[in-house]
Amino acid sequence: MSAGNKADLPPITLSAGAPLTAEPWVLKSGTYYEFEIQGDGSQELALTGSEFFRAIWIDEIVVEGLEIRPLGLDSIEFDEAGEMEIGFIAIKPGRYALRVPGSTGDSQRLDITIE
Repeated sequence: MSAGNKADLPPITLSAGAPLTAEPWVLKSGTYYEFEIQGDGSQELALTGSEFFRAIWIDEIVVEGLEIRPLGLDSIEFDEAGEMEIGFIAIKPGRYALRVPGSTGDSQRLDITIE
């Protein structure tokens, strides 16, 4: 991908009681994005977002140097401290969310718009 069609997104932080991100993401369809999910191990935490994951094409997920190329994704979970990187192309315009399952607070939700 050319540098003009690739962007890095702010990381998502999985930590007990901490906000996932500082602000919502606004993405452009057809652009390649990369972001990190950083879990601090303070609690076993997951992220769900099947609608978002079906609106993108996931190129790869990298965990400790291991590259995973999934056909689809429903959720991810951190049982202990760690980090993963996800590279994807935004495809389907719409409004989506990633959230910590079972949480009700706005800080435990990341709103995503694909334009």
